[in-house]
Amino acid sequence: MNSTTPTPPTAPVAEGDGEPKTTEKATADKTVAKTADKPVENTAEQDLDPAQDLDPAQDPDLDDHEDDKESSGLATAAAAVVAVGLGIVSLSGAWSGRVAAERETLIGQFKTSSGASAGRQISEIYGDAWHATALVNGLFGLLALLVGVYVLVRPAFGAPSSHPQPGWIRAVAKGGIALGVLGVLIAVCMYFDLIVALPTAPAAAG
Repeated sequence: MNSTTPTPPTAPVAEGDGEPKTTEKATADKTVAKTADKPVENTAEQDLDPAQDLDPAQDPDLDDHEDDKESSGLATAAAAVVAVGLGIVSLSGAWSGRVAAERETLIGQFKTSSGASAGRQISEIYGDAWHATALVNGLFGLLALLVGVYVLVRPAFGAPSSHPQPGWIRAVAKGGIALGVLGVLIAVCMYFDLIVALPTAPAAAG
C-alpha cells in the first residue's frame, strides 16, 4: 500500500518584506514629488493683469475718444474759416450795414423836414448813416478777431501735447485775425470821421 506524502502549504509572502517596488508605483511617487516642488501659478492674477494689451478694435471707449478728437478738429477748422469770412465782411460791408444806413437816413429826413439848416441836414441824413455802416462793419471785424483768437488758444483735439493744431488751421486763424483787426481800425476811423470828414455846408452869401 503506497503512502502519499502531503505537500506542505506555501506560506503567503507578505508585502514589503524585502520585495522591490513595482514600476508603476515608483513612477507615481516621482510625479507626486515633482508636483509638490513646483510652485502653483496664480492664474487669477494673470487674468486681472491691467498690463495686458487691449485690442483697439474691440474697445468701444477708444473708438469714442477718436471720434471726439475728430469732431473737435473739424470744429476748430470750421471756426478758422468763419473768422476769415467775418473779416472779409467787415471790409466789404454787409447787408445789415446797408439796412442800418438806410434807417438812419430815413430818421434824418424826418428830423430835418421842418426846414433845418444845411449842416444839420448833412449830419442827420448822411453822417449818421455812414456812422451806422462803420459801426456794423466794426462789429463784424471784432467778431472775426475774437473767433480767430479762440481758434489759436483752444487746444486742438483736446490734447495739445500729442495732437497739435495743424499748420493750415493756425494760418487761416491768423488770417482771420489780421482781417478783423484791419476791419476794426477802418471802422473806427470812419466812425470818428478820421479818414473822410463830413462835408461842410457853404456859407450863405450875404
